[in-house]
Amino acid sequence: MNTPDTKTLLIVWHSRTGAALQMARAARRGAQAVAQELQADIQAGPHLRILFRAAARARPADVLAADGILFSAPENLAALSGAMKEFFDRCYYPVLDRINGRPYALMISAGSDGASAVRQAERICTGWRLTSIAPALIVCTHAQTPERIAAPKRITADDRARCETLGGTLAALLL
Repeated sequence: MNTPDTKTLLIVWHSRTGAALQMARAARRGAQAVAQELQADIQAGPHLRILFRAAARARPADVLAADGILFSAPENLAALSGAMKEFFDRCYYPVLDRINGRPYALMISAGSDGASAVRQAERICTGWRLTSIAPALIVCTHAQTPERIAAPKRITADDRARCETLGGTLAALLL
């Protein structure tokens, strides 16, 4: 946790085809915009530090330093992506019972429904005793053929706006 003057938002993401990364970047933009607006309005108060970490590089120390966490990952084969799952596997026990009650949000990119990845991530976050700030945001890319599944993705402006809103909401709760 941080001093009262600085709050830290950790954004942990994994993406192979670009959709979850675009979502994470949009959430970061939303968090930055809200932080700037709130700080300008009150001309003082806490500042927001955003740690933007690929799942493979995120460490337990990053999780412990965070006042709030946003996860962005794809659903692969009806499950959370392997790299995001590995992040949770690596960090789970070192932070267990040390981050209880901290707010989190979840974003999943999926070719069809994303529900299995959401359930898997939410179970992990429940074990960490995190507090969800909103229902999981699922962006459906409708990729259903091997070629479309493997192809680079471009999420829509509307979906990016939803991600920005989620990131901004989490930032506002921290500040």
